[in-house]
Amino acid sequence: MRLDLFQVDAFTGKLFGGNPAAVVPLEDWLPDETFQAIAEENNLSETAFFIPSENGYRIRWFTPVAEVDLCGHATLATAHVLWTHLGFSEEKLAFDSRSGRLTVSKNAEWYTLDFPMDELERVDAPLAMVVALNAKILDCFRGREDYLVILENEQAVTGLTPDFSSLRKLGGRGVICTARGETCDFVSRCFFPAYGIDEDPVTGSAHTTLTPYWAAQLGKKKLSAQQLSKRGGRLICELQGDRTLISGQAITYLTGSIHLSNQL
Repeated sequence: MRLDLFQVDAFTGKLFGGNPAAVVPLEDWLPDETFQAIAEENNLSETAFFIPSENGYRIRWFTPVAEVDLCGHATLATAHVLWTHLGFSEEKLAFDSRSGRLTVSKNAEWYTLDFPMDELERVDAPLAMVVALNAKILDCFRGREDYLVILENEQAVTGLTPDFSSLRKLGGRGVICTARGETCDFVSRCFFPAYGIDEDPVTGSAHTTLTPYWAAQLGKKKLSAQQLSKRGGRLICELQGDRTLISGQAITYLTGSIHLSNQL
């Protein structure tokens, strides 16, 4: 069996930036163990698989170690593949997922994800997190999957050198660390070692958590954001009711084929 494979750098307008995601178009679902094996072989933070449906498409996302409920950059990458390589020409894409119905629209070189907003609960920072981050924590929240940690300033976010073995003990997906930005509204870094990703380069889904927090703090609904990983990424985020609009660019790095043995 041969499958098409695309690798796309998401949340960036230039090659070798943003967050690389693999995208695999399918006509029907394969066994879950095959999806997980492909994601492990790709060794990227996410591999997206999608199939056509009556209402658009169905999409699933796998890290090298587990399936996840929501992924922004791999959804953006999938939309880029459909519009750029697979002949999709309508104004809006719709995906059904484990997190409900998601849509993507396109405006010139920018794609906009329409995702559910996260809900935050203020909590005490767990000891394992305090030890792992070794930074002054101003506030801590728990969202759908992640902890949200507020730090003093952009330099505190940039200077983090986490102990990933301690972060693995937290439960959930991981930790989003954020502060007000110097040249944008807010900055962040995201750490998900329990899912096989010590630091994610750019995390679209994390901005469903970041956006409601910073919208409340800054008193505005449309915000500019940067994720300060080594590769880096730029996003525009907007709060609309209980939805978060997350916009970014994408560029194709690789097109190729996966060759599966008859045993799979």
